[in-house]
Amino acid sequence: MSTSHQDHAYPEPAAHPNWSSRHKPRPLTPAQQKQNRDALLRAKHTPRPRHTRNNSTKAAR
Repeated sequence: MSTSHQDHAYPEPAAHPNWSSRHKPRPLTPAQQKQNRDALLRAKHTPRPRHTRNNSTKAAR
């Protein structure tokens, strides 16, 4: 028996057009670069919250 693409219950969907590699990505503008740098610095220096859903149940035991 030969295997073919007909063996599957559903055909594989076509790739999304954004996945094609025909076009180069557009470079970021200086404003976008600054916004990304600011967001990265904010994320690096902002402490993470210590409260999680499981911590409240452990204290009650």
